[in-house]
Amino acid sequence: MIDINIISNILLVDDDQTSLFLQQHLLTDVCKYSGQIHECHNGKMALDYIENKGEFASNGKTYPKPELILLDINMPVMNGFEFLDAYKLLPVELRGGIVISMLTSSLNKLDKDKAEKYQDVSDFITKPITKEQLLTIVEKHFGERMKS
Repeated sequence: MIDINIISNILLVDDDQTSLFLQQHLLTDVCKYSGQIHECHNGKMALDYIENKGEFASNGKTYPKPELILLDINMPVMNGFEFLDAYKLLPVELRGGIVISMLTSSLNKLDKDKAEKYQDVSDFITKPITKEQLLTIVEKHFGERMKS
């Protein structure tokens, strides 16, 4: 049995409120995830979260580094691909150990081909993500934690 709670922090990066609601529901209600879930509504906001900048720099609080990012492609301000271009320039201590799964409602094969060129993208999934897909991501990338 795969336990999603071996992950302590998940970052959802999507501008669509329905998608965010469905992802939250899948995580908390279906998969019984009890870790931290944070939401960012575009790639720029997600970068600020990871770097503790912008709105995430207030009060001297350090936000926890995500272990898994579910990243949408089409967003305003900074889309998923623009996020990935900026993300790969971050220092390794900020990005190391993060699994990025790209989610999209796009059926465009070019988007999938482009995503596969990014070393940081571990998975490419058509929305909505299912319980089986989520558990496969957890097992594939974090499964060694279940053995110890």
